[in-house]
Amino acid sequence: MSLYKRLHDVQAAPATGAKRRDPVLDELRQKIHHQLIDELGPILYDKRLSEDDLRRRVNDQLHAALAQERAPLSAADKAQLIQDVSDDILGYGPIDRLLKDDEISEVMCNGPNQVFIERAGRLEKTNVTFVDETHLRRIIDKIVSEVGRRIDEANPLCDARLPDGSRVNAVIHPLAIGGPFLTIRKFTKEKLQIDDLIRFGTLNAHAARFLQACVVGRLNIIVSGGTGTGKTTTLNVLSSFIPSDERIITVEDAKELQLHQEHVLSLEARPPNIEGKGEITIRDLVKNCLRMRPDRIVVGECRSGEALDMLQAMNTGHDGSLTTVHANSPRDTLARLETLVLMAGFDLPVRAIREQMASALDLIVQLTRLRDGTRRITHITEVQGMEGDVITLQDIFLFDYSMGVDEHGRFKGHLKATGVRPKFAEKLADLGIRLGQEVFQPEGFGRKAVGRG
Repeated sequence: MSLYKRLHDVQAAPATGAKRRDPVLDELRQKIHHQLIDELGPILYDKRLSEDDLRRRVNDQLHAALAQERAPLSAADKAQLIQDVSDDILGYGPIDRLLKDDEISEVMCNGPNQVFIERAGRLEKTNVTFVDETHLRRIIDKIVSEVGRRIDEANPLCDARLPDGSRVNAVIHPLAIGGPFLTIRKFTKEKLQIDDLIRFGTLNAHAARFLQACVVGRLNIIVSGGTGTGKTTTLNVLSSFIPSDERIITVEDAKELQLHQEHVLSLEARPPNIEGKGEITIRDLVKNCLRMRPDRIVVGECRSGEALDMLQAMNTGHDGSLTTVHANSPRDTLARLETLVLMAGFDLPVRAIREQMASALDLIVQLTRLRDGTRRITHITEVQGMEGDVITLQDIFLFDYSMGVDEHGRFKGHLKATGVRPKFAEKLADLGIRLGQEVFQPEGFGRKAVGRG
C-alpha cells in the first residue's frame, strides 16, 4: 500500500476520543530523523556551534527533507512533524517541552505510552507518548551518554543528570516490565535564595536569620527529610551563607549543588565501567577532599559508609560541614546515621558511634512534604550532647500543625520558635554573631514544645 493511500485511510478514520499516534506520521518522522542524522553527522556534536546556529541548520535541513516528500501533509501535521524531529535531534523527544515548563517539577515515563508529571506537588497524567520502546530507549541513551554513563542489559540501572543538573534515573529491560522507565527530577533554572524559601512558606524570617548565623558560625548541620522534600534545595540555600573567602569542596553522587561562591571545587562519584572496575565512591571522595585543604566540606547526601568519614572530618577541625540524610524526624536522623556508620564495615560499639555524633553534630534541619504538596521545615533541632547512652535533642523551632488547614486544604501552620535558646548561642556570640531575643521569642502552640531525651 502506498504512503499516500495509508495517509488517506488514517485521515478518514473516525476519531476514537483517546489520542493516538499517527503511524504514518511516525514512520515519516523516523525516516526524516535518520536522514538528518546521516546528513548533519558530526555537526550535531560540534561544541563550536552555538545552540541557535545548530537549531537553524537542523530546521533548514528539515524543511528541505520535507519538500522532497510527496505525502500530502496539512499545515498542522507539517508543523508537528518539524517539532517532533527537532525535539528528537536537539532535545529529548516528546518530553522536551515538559522539561522546559518551569511549573513542572518532575517528569515520569512509565513506558512509552504513559507519561506523568508533578506540578505544584500533584501528579498529573499527560497526553505525551513515545512512538515505541525503541524511541524511549533512544532518548534514555542520549541522556546518559551526555554525562559519560551507559545503560544496557548488563547494566540496566543508571543514575545520570541533565546539563542543568536535573536528576535522572533510568531502568530498562529485563528489570523494567512494560518499560523502559525514565524519571527526571527537575532543577529550577533560577538559583533559589533564602527570600524565596520564606516566600514559599518553607520557613520564616527569624528561622532564616538563625540558620544564617549557624552557617556563618561554622556549626555542623545535617539537613534531613524524605524523598522529594527539598533537601538539596535547602542545602543549596544554606551553602550560599558560607563566606566567599573560604575554600569549599562539594562531594556528590551526581552534581546537583549550585554554589554561588567563587572558590568551589566540585567532586562527582563515578560508577564502575563495563568490566566492573574503576568505581570511585562518595567515601573515596570524602577521604580525598580532606587532603585538599578544605575550609568547608559539603556532601550532597550520606547514604553509606561515608557517614563515618564525614563525622570524623567534623570532629577533626573541619567545622561548618554540611550534608543531607534521608530520615523522617530528627531522632530518626541519628538512628539512620548510626546505621550508615556501621555500613563502613567497622565493628564499632554503638556508644562510641553516638559519642562521635554528639560531638560532631550541632544542628538538624528537618524537612517534610505535607499533604497539600508544600515542602516545609518542620524542626530545627539542636544536638545537645549525651545523657547516659542517649543523645539529647532540643527543638529550637517547630512547625505548628495545630493551626489546621484552610478551605483549599493548605496547612495554615508555620515554623515557630519554641522559646529555648540553644547552648551554642554562646559559641556564636564569641565569634561576634549575636542573635537578639526576638529570634527565640516563643509563639502560642497548640501543643507544648518539649525537648527530646
